[in-house]
Amino acid sequence: MNALTDLLGIEWPIVQAPMAGAQGSALAIAVCEAGGLGSLPCAMLSPEALREELTRIRAATSRPFAVNFFCHEQPTPDERREAGWRKRLAPYFGELGIDAGSLPSGPGRSPFSAELADAIEPFAPPVVSFHYGLPSADLVARVKGWGAKILSSATTVAEARWLEAHGADVVIAQGSEAGGHRALFLGADLATQLGTFALLPQVVAAVRVPVIAAGGIADAAGVAAARLLGAAGVQCGTAFLLCPEATITPLHRAALARAAAGQGETALTNVFTGKPARALLNRAVRELGPISAEVPAFPLATATMAALRARSEARESTDFSPLWCGQNPLACRAVPAAQRVRELVATTAAT
Repeated sequence: MNALTDLLGIEWPIVQAPMAGAQGSALAIAVCEAGGLGSLPCAMLSPEALREELTRIRAATSRPFAVNFFCHEQPTPDERREAGWRKRLAPYFGELGIDAGSLPSGPGRSPFSAELADAIEPFAPPVVSFHYGLPSADLVARVKGWGAKILSSATTVAEARWLEAHGADVVIAQGSEAGGHRALFLGADLATQLGTFALLPQVVAAVRVPVIAAGGIADAAGVAAARLLGAAGVQCGTAFLLCPEATITPLHRAALARAAAGQGETALTNVFTGKPARALLNRAVRELGPISAEVPAFPLATATMAALRARSEARESTDFSPLWCGQNPLACRAVPAAQRVRELVATTAAT
């Protein structure tokens, strides 16, 4: 036991990273039952779907779990920019036989709000985690009011200090190796982003709350290294993506298996959603990015790319799929989530 396990009421200092579009409640439940902290990604769920997932979790486990939300600001629609992006994508629409005039529009992801708080409060989730900072002070107070602990991710020391000052009970130090969306919220300069083992000790020295290390940690050796640098626990995402409880497509699974065998590279790209996120290189990343100034603001880019993804995947291609993956897929294996937790804590359990 340590400061993190005591605070969150978990057996092992392992947090399963919330991965929207890659998992539902099944993975979170499996990790919870194995003694870690399972997380449910909620940014893409309607209040009704959220209630259904929370009902499943409450029925399946009595252990602590986390729900995760985004705290981004909804952008003002920019018709000129969106039209320019569709023009940029026009050759691909033509290639795949997509009618650009019929494409849906809309954000696709909603930030945490009073409505979402209304949906989750009856379930009193013991942990609520956030990406892109924290919600308003009144929402933070409301979440803490039902006894929940608050986690949020920092990509810099300044962000870590901000999170602690604004009510985070735990700070997740997200290194640049992490798969999925970068959590940066006090700036947008990717050139200043640090790797996990450079960022971690600086964050540990800067804040008083427990710190979780995230990014590139996929085995017991990585967990042990993070603990030696002061982490109270670790957050792993890619390590769980090939677990049967994950919901990624067979195409994504095959791409991850190749990456685990050393046949895949990742890059930070904004072409899928409008914000930088780490994914395996594919045609979309190479030809449109990795970083493009033409992409509509997050999350408005999602709808147009989703159409390309759907049509491409129907042809058994991952050319336009957001193949989220961290920089260290080596230990990514198709084993049950409970086994992955046991493997990650092997060193901890032996000491």
